[in-house]
Amino acid sequence: MPISDHFGRVANAYAACRPTYPAHLFDYLATLTERHDLAWDVGAGNGQASLPLAERFSRVLATDRSAEQLAQAPRRPNIEYRAAPAELSGLGAAAVDLITVAQAAHWFDLPAFYAEVRRVLAPGGALVLWTYGTPHLDGESCEAVFQRWSTEIVGPWWPPERKWVDEGYRTIPFPFAERVPPPLELTVDWTLPELIGYITTWSAVGRYREARGTDPVPELQRELETRWPRTGEARRIRWPLSMRVSA
Repeated sequence: MPISDHFGRVANAYAACRPTYPAHLFDYLATLTERHDLAWDVGAGNGQASLPLAERFSRVLATDRSAEQLAQAPRRPNIEYRAAPAELSGLGAAAVDLITVAQAAHWFDLPAFYAEVRRVLAPGGALVLWTYGTPHLDGESCEAVFQRWSTEIVGPWWPPERKWVDEGYRTIPFPFAERVPPPLELTVDWTLPELIGYITTWSAVGRYREARGTDPVPELQRELETRWPRTGEARRIRWPLSMRVSA
């Protein structure tokens, strides 16, 4: 299913509620290539990775199937946003120093995408895929409620491609020589309303609503409210980042 089918209709919430990536992730990405002329951010969504890439590369091309998502992205002089599938970049041969795919590779036609990667990646360039799955909440009772709801209530409604995310991209096809990335983690301090806002952007939640005609999120919110002493109190939320990096 195209990315736009899952996220175009929640583009505003996605831009407002998704966690941002740590700066040291992009510091690491910048070490992978000698040249820093052009980075291609594929499946860019609302530009969460495009913006920090633009601070480290002269130019960034950010592509996504969803024009609705790209409309939410911040504008910078050295970022070009283009509605395009991952498999057809419109770039010239050997033009790109770094190709990044943040939380999106599992939606692609991977054989076609990898053919495009081989065509446009410059000698000495690198391809990096990364993903994060279900987060972990500080506090044993909150964590138990959240994991049960994530697994039992909305878990069956994830699209099939989600299995690659749950497996940390370890089993996703990646036909390139690889290097071992450093361990990285995505962390935020969120209030309960901020966490609930993030949950509303899950594709599994959207599919549950469409199929059953009801919203599963209020049930989770009610259960967490009894364990979250003050809804305005921030708690630490953690996602391990899983990466595949070409050598």
